Amino acid sequence: MRAFQDRIGHQFARPELLVRALTHSSISSATRQDNQRLEFLGDRVLGLVMASALLEHDKGASEGQLAPRFNALVRKETCADVAREIELGTVLKLGRSEMMSGGRRKQALLGDAMEAVIAAVYRDAGFDVAQAMILRLWGDRIGKVESDARDAKTALQEFVQARGEKPPSYVLLSRDGPDHQPVFTIAARLNDGTEASATAGSKRQAEQAAAKALLTKLETLK
Repeated sequence: MRAFQDRIGHQFARPELLVRALTHSSISSATRQDNQRLEFLGDRVLGLVMASALLEHDKGASEGQLAPRFNALVRKETCADVAREIELGTVLKLGRSEMMSGGRRKQALLGDAMEAVIAAVYRDAGFDVAQAMILRLWGDRIGKVESDARDAKTALQEFVQARGEKPPSYVLLSRDGPDHQPVFTIAARLNDGTEASATAGSKRQAEQAAAKALLTKLETLK
């Protein structure tokens, strides 16, 4: 726990807040609260920090430009990525069944716990400290988010419809791996049979990656 506090750059005056932030519902009890309420608060703190950071980073951006960037920065996948970078999974407090099923690596658990840690820092030391930690951990994601925020599925659909074609379909080609860490391979396919496939740890990510690959292929063929 001391090493984890070093990794996030904050030493807790009230360490019980950190313990609660790292406690999953699978091990909660009448005397041990889980992190769900802190997750709720942390999501809002993260949202305020990211909205403010985006406005400061690009003073000329419209709301329509900012919204997808904001969504990319606060979505569960991004929170989970940050959690992995600080090895949050190693300090999660889980019930035995959740631990045995690979809970320390699960994207949803890591994302939720990351939000709970944000709330714990906020309640322990205030908004300014929480903001500084978030900006430090998110690093250059804010500067790079414009390209990451592009919704490939929407872009692909707009591209093919502009050519008078039907929207693409998404076909699950395979699902591999254990239940706690599945791997999906999905093809983005046009009505004429043109397609591209991609593999990822969630259907959403695989669909987005396949759409991006197909869009790149179509733009190359123009």
